[in-house]
Amino acid sequence: MVATAPLAAQQADLAPRAKGSPTAPVTVYEMSDFQCPFCRRFALETFPAIEKEYIATGKVRWVFIHYPLTQIHPNALAASEFAACAAKQGKFWPAHDKIFATQPEWEKLPDAGGYFVASIASLGLNRGRMLQCLESGETRAMIRADAEGAVRSGARSTPTFYIEGGLLVGAQPAAVFRPILDSIIAAKRR
Repeated sequence: MVATAPLAAQQADLAPRAKGSPTAPVTVYEMSDFQCPFCRRFALETFPAIEKEYIATGKVRWVFIHYPLTQIHPNALAASEFAACAAKQGKFWPAHDKIFATQPEWEKLPDAGGYFVASIASLGLNRGRMLQCLESGETRAMIRADAEGAVRSGARSTPTFYIEGGLLVGAQPAAVFRPILDSIIAAKRR
C-alpha cells in the first residue's frame, strides 16, 4: 500500500515551514511532535547532516508537518502553536530549533505556554503579533489539519517521514536516509 502525502494544509501554509528548493527532485514530509524525545533526537542529531547534504544542495525539499500527540505529550500543542505563530513572521525554523533544543526545560511544566512566550524576544519576533496569534488560537485549525493529514498518510507515531509514497518511521540516523534519498534522486534524474 502506498501512503498518501500529508497535505492537509494549503501550500501557502507549508512554505514558511519548508526548507530547500521547491524544484528539488524529492520532497520529504516530516510528521513531528515537539515534545517527542525521538523527534528531538532526530532534530538535533540527524537533521543537520540531511540539511547539509541534501537540502542545501538542492536535492531535497523538507516540509515540517505538525503532529502533536497530545494524549501523551500535553505541551506539544502549545509548542506547535508557538512555532506556527512564529512561522507567520518568517521564523518557523529558528523557533523549531529553539523548541527542540530546550525541550528538557519545558516538557514537564504544567503549562509550557508561558515558557514559550518568554522566548519571543530572543527569536526576534514581534511580541504583539505573537501574543495576538497565540491568544486567538488562529493556528489551531491548521495544526489539526496537519495532524489529520499525518494520520491519513499512515503515520501512527513520531517522527514519521513521508518520502515519495512510502513511510519511514522513527528517529533514524542519516545513514538510513542516505540510500533512500540517493536512490530516489538517481531514479528521477534518469
